[in-house]
Amino acid sequence: MTDTQQRIDSLVKSHEVVLFMKGTASFPMCGFSGRALQILKACGVESSAVKAVNVLDDPAIRQGIKDYSNWPTIPQLYVRGEFIGGSDIMVEMYESGELQQVLSASKV
Repeated sequence: MTDTQQRIDSLVKSHEVVLFMKGTASFPMCGFSGRALQILKACGVESSAVKAVNVLDDPAIRQGIKDYSNWPTIPQLYVRGEFIGGSDIMVEMYESGELQQVLSASKV
């Protein structure tokens, strides 16, 4: 595992909710990242409970997270170390109520 992969693994495993995104929680830099934050908010997750990782700050993380998850797009959501998906998956899971269940089971 590379240093970047180890850094990502540590982030994912040391926080309940991690969102790898473009921009910050207070200033998302793409619509998909903004939508992911809004979905989490709609699920009752406080922004302080989300570890938002701005991939634009670190090119190694930007590519490394794609390799880590084997998922080609950003944002990427992790809950209790488990990869949930990107923005579209989050929308589908929110609409079905599944995302709320995952977050509730994680006591987030």
